[in-house]
Amino acid sequence: MRVTTKGQVTIPQEIREKLGITPTVEIDFIEEKGRVYLLKRTETPKKTYKFSKLRGITRIKMTTDEIMALTRGEK
Repeated sequence: MRVTTKGQVTIPQEIREKLGITPTVEIDFIEEKGRVYLLKRTETPKKTYKFSKLRGITRIKMTTDEIMALTRGEK
């Protein structure tokens, strides 16, 4: 196995299939006593979105124009 100029290596297909490593899976490299181990992360960190707490469905019946007037501070 060869390392590219960008520091990339190709994980052999047999190992990827055995460990369930797909393009979206996160992995870690662990160095221990002069050896490097590749570990599949068991938990992926959840992304926090700026507006996630504001997300949802409203039950208030308002038109788009009424909502826009509220957000713009119009009376």
